[in-house]
Amino acid sequence: MTRKTALDRIRNIGIMAHIDAGKTTLTERILYYTGKLHRLGEVHDGQATMDWMKQEQERGITITSAATTCFWNNFRINIIDTPGHVDFTVEVERSLRILDGAIAVFCAVGGVEPQSETVWRQSDKYSVPKLAFVNKMDRFGADFFEVINMMESRLNTNPVPIQIPIGKEDKFRGIVDLIKMEAVIYDNESYGKNYHTEQIPDDLKNISEKYRREMIEKLADIDDHLLEKYLNEEEIKQEELIKVLREGTIQNKIIPTLCGSAFKNKGVQRLLDAIINLLPSPIDLPPITGQDIKTNEEITRTTSDDEPFSALAFKIMTDKHMGKLVYFRVYSGKLSAGSYIYNSTKENKERLGRVFLMHANKQESLDWIHAGDIVAGIGFKNTSTGDTLCSQDNPILLEAIEFPAPVVSIKVSIKNSDDGDKLSKALTKLSEEDPTFTVKTDEESNDLIISGMGELHLEIIIDRLLHEFNIEAEIGQPQVAYRETITSAQNIDYKHAKQSGGRGQYGHVVMELIPNGPGKGFEFCNEIVGGRIPKEYIPAIEKGIIATMQKGIYAKYPIVDIKVRLIDGSFHSVDSSELAFKTAAAEGFKKAFRKANPVLLEPIMSIEITVPEDFLGDTVGDLCSRRGKIMGMSAKGNLQIVDGKVPLSEMFGYATALRSLTQGRANYSMHFECYEEVPFEQGQKIYKERMES
Repeated sequence: MTRKTALDRIRNIGIMAHIDAGKTTLTERILYYTGKLHRLGEVHDGQATMDWMKQEQERGITITSAATTCFWNNFRINIIDTPGHVDFTVEVERSLRILDGAIAVFCAVGGVEPQSETVWRQSDKYSVPKLAFVNKMDRFGADFFEVINMMESRLNTNPVPIQIPIGKEDKFRGIVDLIKMEAVIYDNESYGKNYHTEQIPDDLKNISEKYRREMIEKLADIDDHLLEKYLNEEEIKQEELIKVLREGTIQNKIIPTLCGSAFKNKGVQRLLDAIINLLPSPIDLPPITGQDIKTNEEITRTTSDDEPFSALAFKIMTDKHMGKLVYFRVYSGKLSAGSYIYNSTKENKERLGRVFLMHANKQESLDWIHAGDIVAGIGFKNTSTGDTLCSQDNPILLEAIEFPAPVVSIKVSIKNSDDGDKLSKALTKLSEEDPTFTVKTDEESNDLIISGMGELHLEIIIDRLLHEFNIEAEIGQPQVAYRETITSAQNIDYKHAKQSGGRGQYGHVVMELIPNGPGKGFEFCNEIVGGRIPKEYIPAIEKGIIATMQKGIYAKYPIVDIKVRLIDGSFHSVDSSELAFKTAAAEGFKKAFRKANPVLLEPIMSIEITVPEDFLGDTVGDLCSRRGKIMGMSAKGNLQIVDGKVPLSEMFGYATALRSLTQGRANYSMHFECYEEVPFEQGQKIYKERMES
């Protein structure tokens, strides 16, 4: 079976940015210029191809990462358009895990905004090579060079402009290409599809020479041959510049930076050229590494059809016609539709029924899949996000995707008892699709508690329950996902001994509970020597502690950041059992926890507010009244940028309050930062409310 597209002519890229930077509009223009679309869909009128969900079209935002495939100059570009809102950060995380390159889109007015920083850190975590595209150059207040400065200071990165704008705001009409040293002027009447090149305008010659010189100097730091030519003042050819730009991009040493206006159709074709010329193909990147599932030794797979099959499932979706769709990235090997495949994470076989190249919510059926492909398959029964799919004869376990824990919860109950089964199935499907959405049952009230990453996240879930799954449900108020921990160490010697006729129960544990530091989670240390507790009972002790931590003790919230040392204990040759030791560990842990100065922890959010100078005092005062801390302020034109930290519990309904406070002229963005101890009085109030509910 021959490949349709050679590996070196494939680009697997994502488009990432802060909300409203223009990612989806840019994707629409790319699809238009590559011939995938014959008319342009706009985000603001709900017609964008990639925003195909009803909730996306209504709100004008991207919620779920959509995949599509297009061609430019005989290169195949697989694109994933990711959300910008922080509540849907999981969509960005899992997309970046499987991509070879990314385009970071920045608004020419807003520059590097908070969610820009978040997605940038996510991309750095996976060492994803990037291009930057400064969008919205036609907007009032656009400043390309200020965005470059912000990239350097806020992202601590090395932007290398390979274009500079000709004009800005309503006078933006084209770009100077610093590689070819020519001006590209776009024709307004043809949606930017027609453009012509001309000599660089006289008023831009000096600044163009300056930025070209800076580009070459940065590239000379990467390539000795280029350095030599630069120092000897020899002519440097375009091909040499592109070659070193590509090397520097793939090595994550530089960020080639372009500009344009996607909405006005300016700069998109040259961006497509840069994707082809500068971003890596699957074979330009190091082999994927994983573990041998039998020996735990590290093994690698190169991107080749001749290698054993390996792939990573990065997204689950429910299609109303086809059922469960599993998106996966193929790292090595090839496979035909209808084949059996091994899920090494779950250790079971799956059958790949049909397989598709995706175009938003439309599909193109494939007979074969190859190394480097990003596809979706049906027929999977037990595969989840982050699972490894591979050949059963040559199994490998790839590094899974880690997801943040939810921070907001809402109680859901059905109005009609007949909807119980329907609700259960709907929530199962939604939690399969989204690993940051969780469902549990409150043991006391028997109510269902759904949890997510923020108000908007849960609002979308509820909207889908009501309209997509047609379930009539009563929705409670948002609740903060508090946590419990301890502030001092505590030893416990606990013996569980029970005799009630026949065989009894006996388990004896000596443990020490120690605070483990913020964000470090749970750590269990088995320090038993001399067989004081038989090793077959140790896992039961750990399970007993974990089960207790999940339920909570002080105020019935999950317990985090504790280290438990199992120091000593004893057993009975007849009466000891796994259950006895699990019970002893659970009861002993509870007793020690209550004596170890327990406290509540609450999620703290980083917030950035952009507010006109006239409303600064009221905005800062309001934030402080919400127990917020101001971390810094900076000016940007007539606006003030306020950076702060604030407890999530104080921020429900903040969007409405801020609009009211500033006549609708301020905006903000917020993302989860960390957990911190709740002040004593606040903690007492939460404890009392929890006990009464």
